[in-house]
Formats: sequence, structure tokens, C-alpha cells
Amino acid sequence: MVVIRLSRGGSKKRPFYHITVADRRNSRNGRFIERVGFFNPIARGQEVRLKLDSEAIGRWVAKGAQVSPRVEVLMKDAASQAAAETSVAA
Repeated sequence: MVVIRLSRGGSKKRPFYHITVADRRNSRNGRFIERVGFFNPIARGQEVRLKLDSEAIGRWVAKGAQVSPRVEVLMKDAASQAAAETSVAA
């Protein structure tokens, strides 16, 4: 089964996560099929905190990929940020 989940990177005490599409049997930081975004929980200032390729995620979900609970929360967060940006621009 294919799953969309977080893969941890970064150094000690400074986490950085790639959002990856991978086979469930592979380890968390192991082999993956595609990277579809990233999440930087300690972003400051002008640094980007969250970036998702929603088209790629949509394609994988349409093919039957399961989304992890944390990535689901991040997708909702990104959608609310996009809605807020469009309402401010209008």
C-alpha cells in the first residue's frame, strides 16, 4: 500500500520534514517514490513553513494512496492559509 507521510531530516534539535509518497513497508526515512512537499516546524521570519504540491497529492490519492493523520492536518492548514491569502488579496 502506498502512503503519503513525513520523512524526518535536519539536525539534532532542528527537525525538518519532507512530505513523501512511499510504500508502507519501507522505513520512515527510507526509500520513497516521490517528494511532494516539505514542513519546517521551526521556521522563523521569512522562511517558508509549509509547501505542498497539491496536484501531485491529489493524483496519488486518486490512485489509492493513504494520507497519514499528520499530513492530513498539514493539508487542511495549507488550505486555510491559501483561503486567507485569497481573501486578503481580494
